[in-house]
Formats: sequence, C-alpha cells, structure tokens
Amino acid sequence: MYFLGVENGLARTRSVVLNLESASIEAEAVVNHDFIANLPPGHREQDPSQWIQAVDETVRRCLEQLGEGRKRLVGIGVAGHARAPVFLDRENRIIRPAKVGGDRSTIRQREELQRAFGGSPGLIELTGNSTRAGSVAAKLLWLKQSEPHHFQRLATVMMPHEFINYWLTGVKRTEFSEAAQTGLLEVRSREWCGPLTEYIDPSLVRMLPPVRSSRESHGPLRRELAQGWGLSEDIPVSAGGSMEMMMALGAGSVTPGSVTLSLAPQAGISVVCEEALVDPLGGIGAGCDLTDRWLATTKELRTGSALEEVRRHYGWDGPQLREAMMSAKDGAEGLLFLPGSLKAGYRGTLYGMDGRNFRPENIARAAFEALLLELGAGLRRMKELGVQPSLIRMIGGGAADAGIRQVVADVMGLPVLPVSGEVSTAMGAALQAAWTFFHMSGEDLTYAEITTYAVIPEEHPRSEPDANRCRAYAEQLGRQKALAETLRGEEWAEGGR
Repeated sequence: MYFLGVENGLARTRSVVLNLESASIEAEAVVNHDFIANLPPGHREQDPSQWIQAVDETVRRCLEQLGEGRKRLVGIGVAGHARAPVFLDRENRIIRPAKVGGDRSTIRQREELQRAFGGSPGLIELTGNSTRAGSVAAKLLWLKQSEPHHFQRLATVMMPHEFINYWLTGVKRTEFSEAAQTGLLEVRSREWCGPLTEYIDPSLVRMLPPVRSSRESHGPLRRELAQGWGLSEDIPVSAGGSMEMMMALGAGSVTPGSVTLSLAPQAGISVVCEEALVDPLGGIGAGCDLTDRWLATTKELRTGSALEEVRRHYGWDGPQLREAMMSAKDGAEGLLFLPGSLKAGYRGTLYGMDGRNFRPENIARAAFEALLLELGAGLRRMKELGVQPSLIRMIGGGAADAGIRQVVADVMGLPVLPVSGEVSTAMGAALQAAWTFFHMSGEDLTYAEITTYAVIPEEHPRSEPDANRCRAYAEQLGRQKALAETLRGEEWAEGGR
C-alpha cells in the first residue's frame, strides 16, 4: 500500500509516496516557494495560492513516477509550517498574503497582548504559552489595527496545512497540534481561549475552524481532485498537523518520554508527554502531538542561525564546516558564543577572544557548542518540570556522524541513537495517513507499531555520554548564562524574547 505525505514548508513543498510494505519512498517531488518582494523591513510574506499550486504540481509529478502504481495509493497526509495564518472572506477567497515565520512586523501587537494579560506569566497561566513575536494572535491583532478594511472582510482564519486540507476535501477544521501553535489555544483543555480571542475581536472565535482530535480523518478527497489525479474518490485525508509534530512522528517518537533532536534543517528538541507540560518561566513551548498526547518543545532558538552564519562567512560547504568545528578542542579554547535577543535582532556576541583562540575552527566550534548548550538547557528545563527521558533519537544533519553525536550526548547527558532512512515531515505525514487508513478500516494498529516498522534506527551503535565531558559542558553552560545575564540583564531571564 502507498501513502502520500505532503510537506508544506516556508522554502518549498515536498511530496513523497511511502511504500509501507517495504518502508521505502517510491516517488518524490519538490517545488520551491517565493516570498513577496519589496516589503518594508521586518515584513515577511507569501501568497498562499502558490502553496496550492505547489501541492498540485508535486502530487502530479509523484503520481507520474508511480504510473499504474498510483492505484495502490490509499491515504494522504499534510504537514504545514506554523504561525502563517491564511485570511479568507465569505466567498473563501484569499484576502491578503500570509505573514509567515520570520515576520517581525507584529512585535508591537505581541507587547500589547502581554500587557493586557499580565505579561508572559499571565498568558502562560491563561493558555499554557507566552505569546511569540510571530504568533497568530499578534498577527490577527496587527491585521485589525493596521488593515481594518481587510479585517472587516475576514470570515475564516486557517493555518497552512488546514488551508491545504480544505482545498483537498472542502472541509474546514483544525486539529490539536496546529491549534496549539497559534497562541490562541488553551493547551490543557485544547479549546480556543475565550478571553484572548475576545480581546482581539468578539467575532474572532467564529472565524476559527472547529478543533478536533488529531486522530480523526479530515475527510475524503474531493471528487474533482480525485478525477484530475486519477485516484479513487474514497481516499481519506488525515487530520494533518504542524511540521514540528510531524517531524517527531516521522522519527518514531510516539510514546511518553520519547525525545527527538534535530540540528538541521531546523534545530530543536521535542518530548512526548502524557500531560500538558506548562513552563511558568516560558522557556518551553507547550504543544499537542499527533497521537492526542502533548508535546513539549524548545522555543525559537537564539543560536539557531549561528552555524549557518559562520559557514557563509568563511565560504565553507557543509563538510568543511563539519571539519572545522570538529577539529577544534572541546570548549573552543575558551571562546564562547553568547546568544542574542529579539530586541537586538538575535545578534550574538563572541566572548573571550585572544591571540591564541581567535581562529576559524574555534569560532565554528563556539557556534556549534552554543547551539547544543541552548538545546541542552531546554532539555534540562523539561526534566525539572517532570520529564524523564532515557534516550535521544537524533535525525537530520549530523545524525550519522559519530563525532557530532558524541558531542550531542556529552552536552545532553543522554545516549543518542541516530535514525536512518527517510526522516522528515513528509514521512510523518505519510505515516499519519497510514494510521488513519488502518484505523478507518477497523484495524487496531498503534502508532508505535507502525513507526517501529517504518522508522529504522541506524546500524551505528548509539553514542553514550562521557561523564567528565558532561560536567565540563554543564560548567560551560553556567559561564555562558552568567556572562549573558551580565551583558543583557532581564532580557536573558525572559529568554531573550
């Protein structure tokens, strides 16, 4: 049986066809996205119609690769990037381009929401999360204040994967994982937050799609699309979800305590939890996973682009960057990279430079260690809040590299197991489609059974942490935090947000 997974990211749409029987990818296609040009500083937008065009093109190309094998395709799943609301009018027409990740034009609205609800602590108590700079809540308030003529036309607000699912099925709804990314959901009860939606506008709650279980089918494929693609009309489209949650599913993290770590293309850590993990300090994001549990995640990283900036500065390719950062000693001979802050445009600081350590390889190592230390600080915070992880499943860039895995294990203080093969949000979407198909067919397969079969650990041995290096990195994190607090004061305490 074949299952189609669609990954709608900022830079591209990628579709894959998973052959569940062989746990292999049978077809794949990619279409890149463009951003709206010549916008004011801080604005970052895309036309949602190009996402639909990209899905249509990549699916058609995949089906061409399958040929007659397309008759074996029995399920479709969609993953979408978060915090990029699509605004539709009463005729379901797109009102304006979507403000996507990286848009900084709504900072004033974020600050207004924080003031109205007692700052980050008040919002965390209300919803389980503080308001991010690019949150959907802030973007909706921005639309009302900055473009009231557009807000007056607003009838429906959808996230990217909901918008694509609506195009696929004609059904308007959302599921827990995507709703939790908006900043408008009370994560513990998994319902839209009345006080917050009321503050933005009394009519807003009627514009948001109903929230349903992530385990429910979104609906069958529309007849027109099924006929145009040469597929059966009864193919179910799964609930879909946000990219973070699909990545965890694609890595096989579906049981409580499962940890997924990725360094590239986007660094982050997520842990599956039985209950909503709400951090009163706001350092951890409280989300929902795709098995109707909860997912704790690291928030937007202040060191996330440091390695890429170093690579670009020296004109290195990926292997050259890896060689530079792994040729340096642990601790980069005293050179520290201090994370930046939102108010400073996420500009970081190199600290401790001297004639001995100011070399390209140490700069690369300092940026690499800063990224891992920030991730490690997030994992430690999750432990303080009650998470008890025993193993990290590492995916993406560096997962197959024993040297990089060892540093990850030493910083995190946990064994690291690399996951091989096709691990991506598209794979997660295909796996969700498979689970939905079997569930609708009356087969009582669990997510753990499906992912155990389809997600294959690397044959490399797992990397065990070294106790001495763990202590050294813990001390290094303490020095980094103390220096950052001295330089930035309360900004660090608030996570630089």
